Amino acid sequence: MSLVFVTPAEVSTQAVETTGLVTLCLDKTRLTPGAAAVDQALKGRLTRAAQGARFTGAKGHVLDLLAPEGLAFARVSLIGTGATEALDEAGAERAGAQAIKALASSGLETLRFDLCGLVPALAARAAFGAVLGGYRFDRYRTTLKPEQKPSVAHLVFVTDDPVAASAAFAPLSSLAEAVAFSRDLVSEPANTLFPEEFANRVKALEKVGLVVEVLGEAEMEALGFGALLGVGVGSERESKLAILRWNGADDPDAQPVAFVGKGVTFDTGGISIKPADGMEEMKGDMGGAAAVAGALYAIAARKAKANVVGVIGLVENMPDGKAQRPGDVVTSYSGQTIEVINTDAEGRLVLADALWYAQERFKPKFMVDLATLTGAIIIALGEDYAGLFSNDDTLSAQLTAAGEGEGELLWRLPLPASYEKQIESPIADVKTTG
Repeated sequence: MSLVFVTPAEVSTQAVETTGLVTLCLDKTRLTPGAAAVDQALKGRLTRAAQGARFTGAKGHVLDLLAPEGLAFARVSLIGTGATEALDEAGAERAGAQAIKALASSGLETLRFDLCGLVPALAARAAFGAVLGGYRFDRYRTTLKPEQKPSVAHLVFVTDDPVAASAAFAPLSSLAEAVAFSRDLVSEPANTLFPEEFANRVKALEKVGLVVEVLGEAEMEALGFGALLGVGVGSERESKLAILRWNGADDPDAQPVAFVGKGVTFDTGGISIKPADGMEEMKGDMGGAAAVAGALYAIAARKAKANVVGVIGLVENMPDGKAQRPGDVVTSYSGQTIEVINTDAEGRLVLADALWYAQERFKPKFMVDLATLTGAIIIALGEDYAGLFSNDDTLSAQLTAAGEGEGELLWRLPLPASYEKQIESPIADVKTTG
């Protein structure tokens, strides 16, 4: 999908039957300058249509006018931005996404966003939202009907200052590419995306300047990765550890920050096998690793002035004659022994070795671990918050504030010392569940 920022004078003439106009509506019927100009050209019909349709401009509301007389467009869409005093970046992003979701398969080839009157940062965020909202994973769909396929191929953002808007969009464009990369990883089926293939795709990120190492089972066995390797021993797919490094700080030897991701490319539960219902979703049990890979992609693509390390443990948890059993004891990379109580509590074993490796090798300022570790988080917090466990109050506050700034909400959960008693094992240093 092509994307361009232009001034009103630079807008090229488009065929009526293939072009749609998108404009915004703030709280209730208060129009942005661009929408007000459209309403004036339509002699007030936009306002009357909004009133007749009970369109209030609420978040997510879309009002469509088809083939409006007086305008050379096949369609005019008014996008609600919510009851806010002024449109902010999150609202602009949401509006861009809403527009593309509503119109992607409309038959229109071009969407022209009238964003005149908005500052460049808001125009850039609207474009960012449109790019993210237009993401689809159709790689394996071969029988889509024409009306089901996305038709929009060109996005034109009309702004007062296209040069500034384009400059503001540049880092967001890199972020959108990284998000799409992560979404592709999570969407791929497990017979296509297994540990080795995941590692290959991460290795390809050297194109944006990352340094990528991949360790196989022989290297990990020599290092003593007994916890991680124990999870993958029942699979015919070889387990991998991928290390991604970005040295962007002025001092290349400065202490880095580290991200660690759980990459279970498919989780049957192992010998403690999961119920069949919903097991197909376990192809996404590598979401933490996908997020870490995407984060390093974005960091490198925008040439961040920081030293950052990503460590992702890649395994497939399968049951066969070699699979680890409940009651087995494994020795982790740290040297501590772990009694396996339930083989479906596998992510913590993968992360135990990956976290210790990141800590010991890179000695980072701090580590952030990302994982689809337990569905109990959703039971506790629902879909709007991610659970946060931390041993550092300052870091927790920083992560929470960063999440609020991007609409990615975190809720800190307790880690009292009294919980440690729950993982005491009668035969090993710790056990996997409690």
